[in-house]
Amino acid sequence: MIRNRDNTIPFVTKDGSIIHELYHPGSTPVEGTSVAEAYVEQTLETKRHIHEKSQEVYYILKGRGVMTLGERSFDVKEGDAILIPPGTSHKIKNTGDSGLRILCICTPPYSHDDTILTGSS
Repeated sequence: MIRNRDNTIPFVTKDGSIIHELYHPGSTPVEGTSVAEAYVEQTLETKRHIHEKSQEVYYILKGRGVMTLGERSFDVKEGDAILIPPGTSHKIKNTGDSGLRILCICTPPYSHDDTILTGSS
């Protein structure tokens, strides 16, 4: 099965990123994981949050930013992969000169109910 982001209906997650969901057990024949492209507008950042159950991998497709994991922040750019273990507070800020595009892979699959805003910046 081939999916194209341009044929998906975007939605906004609790953290404020724009999501194009490519694969999810609720809508495609995939099990145990979800794959989506996230978009963060220039100069914006996601809200700090955790996923209690899901391990998440971000792969930077385009742009650059500052990734915060727990108390550590570091620069990220196109080609970087970031592992976010379950329960780890995180956010990403777009510091580039265009939109930041991120491939997001969640295991188990992404769920709004598993996304908890931490309220700290």
